[in-house]
Amino acid sequence: MDYHLKPLGKSCSSTGKEFIPGETVHSVIIEQNGQLIRLDFSQDGWTGPPESFVGEWKCQVPEPATQGTKKIDPDALMQYFEQLYEAPSQVQEKFLYVLALFLVQKRRLKLEGSREEDKASYLQLSGTHGEGSFEIRDQNLEESEIEQLQNQLNNQFFEEWE
Repeated sequence: MDYHLKPLGKSCSSTGKEFIPGETVHSVIIEQNGQLIRLDFSQDGWTGPPESFVGEWKCQVPEPATQGTKKIDPDALMQYFEQLYEAPSQVQEKFLYVLALFLVQKRRLKLEGSREEDKASYLQLSGTHGEGSFEIRDQNLEESEIEQLQNQLNNQFFEEWE
C-alpha cells in the first residue's frame, strides 16, 4: 500500500511557531475522516501523541537547500538556436554566434570546419542529434562582449522558464 504524506511542515501544529533549522520536531500520523494526516510539533508544543495516532517519530528541521547555479537545458537552447538561425537580425547574429559557441561547449553542436568568403569567416556546425548543417558568421567579438551577450541570454532564459 502506498502512503502519500506531506513533508515536514514549516510551523508547529499546536503553537504556530515557525521551525528553525536544526530544531528537533515531533511528528505524528493521525487518521482523520479516513485519511492519514501528518502533524509536526515543536519541543514547546509537544504534549505527547494524540489519542488516535498511527505513528510517531522525531526528526530535525533541515538546513534550507542552497540555491545552486541554475542550469539551462541544452536541448531547449538548441531549439532556440534553430529558430534564431532561420532569420536572424544583425543584433541576433551576435546572439546566434554566442549561442553556437555555448552549444559547442556543451557538446550539443559539433564544429565540422570553417570557410572564408569575402573576408568573413564562417563556422560550419552540425547538431549532435542529427540536426542539419549550420553556417554561422564569426562575429569577431571581444571577450567582454561575449560575456555580456551570455549574461543577456541567461537572463532571458531564466525569466522565460520560471
